[in-house]
Amino acid sequence: MKQRSNWKESVHYGWYIVAAGTLCVFAGLGFGRFALGMLLPAMGKSLALTYSQMGLISTANFIGYLLAVLVCSYISSRIGSRLLIFLALLLVAVSMLLVSRANSFISVAFFYTLTGMGSGASNVPMMALVASWFSTGQRGKAAGFIVIGSGFAILLSGKLIPFINQLTAADGWRINWLVLGIIVLIISIVCLLVIRDTPAELGLLPFSGRIKTKQGDRHYFDNGITAVTKKDIYHLGAIYFLFGYTYVIYATFIVTALVQERGFSETVAGNFWSWVGFLSLFSGPVFGTLSDRLGRKAGLIMVFVIQMFAYLLVAFSLPGVFLYLSIGCYGIVAWSIPSIMAALVGDYVGPQKTARVFGFITFIFALGQIAGPAVAGFMAETYGTFSSSFLMASLFAGFAVILSGLLKKPADL
Repeated sequence: MKQRSNWKESVHYGWYIVAAGTLCVFAGLGFGRFALGMLLPAMGKSLALTYSQMGLISTANFIGYLLAVLVCSYISSRIGSRLLIFLALLLVAVSMLLVSRANSFISVAFFYTLTGMGSGASNVPMMALVASWFSTGQRGKAAGFIVIGSGFAILLSGKLIPFINQLTAADGWRINWLVLGIIVLIISIVCLLVIRDTPAELGLLPFSGRIKTKQGDRHYFDNGITAVTKKDIYHLGAIYFLFGYTYVIYATFIVTALVQERGFSETVAGNFWSWVGFLSLFSGPVFGTLSDRLGRKAGLIMVFVIQMFAYLLVAFSLPGVFLYLSIGCYGIVAWSIPSIMAALVGDYVGPQKTARVFGFITFIFALGQIAGPAVAGFMAETYGTFSSSFLMASLFAGFAVILSGLLKKPADL
């Protein structure tokens, strides 16, 4: 087998997988989940939703995500990652089109649960493909480029959604769901055409590359760690749970908090959200690559410290400059954790077991995503402000820093 593609010697096909993966995350997670924050103010007003109901809509999405994670590893082993990703994105598209026709909290929550199922069933196998197509020293970088799809989606939704809302008045949120659903449908077809399950299908080996480490240049191979215990896997799951619990509180409610508590217009709040999207484009590649070079533990600690400050700065009614700083801190590390965790699981267990183990810790991650917006919405309803919710997120991120510092180092890094 060859290390490079026959038809384009300078580019390994693994990077085409990364490009398709970026589109997959753009559609499945970026539009399927993170566009909700921009849509909630108008949708909430139109359907007379309370803060608690807004939080429960987000929670419904994560319940769907959780259900998908439970079965997607099994389905992927039967039909392959490529076909599963296509079908999952198709479900995202169809369910978003159905949300555009919903007229009540119950119908929105039900259809958005289906969206969550599609998001989970597309994201887990897509991230697991990194371990098959890339060896250890390149996984953080490859996963980092895949996860920035969410950043592109946030950047676009922060501009597109307010624009369409202004053009179509009260029904703007419905048109937005329709437009986003059509885009996801197109991307599902592109992924079906590009993605391949293994390098062997094209007569290739995983891309190994060559990077500099403290010990000098070396090639990386997929030996994995030989002494992984259940405790190690649960340790990874606990860290991923804390990320899921905290980041989603900010992603779900920051725009609503800016509009309803800080008095910003939807357009201005959308500009803030677009800045999150723009800055997040650097998060995966930068911190994923740093984790390749400095170690996964160091990468996780850096990211959680920055996130802790992002949540803390927005928890209090500080001058505007601190709000900008919060947005900056959140955006610059937004998608770093999934890229590092996907690479770390591959380092721990090797490519053959990555889908199963990553699916398991993503299940735990999804529990955090379910709990986060529900608890934060309830707290906001109780206290009349999101300040306590953001403060709670900051404390949990601090706990994640401690757990990251206790991680076992994979033997081959």
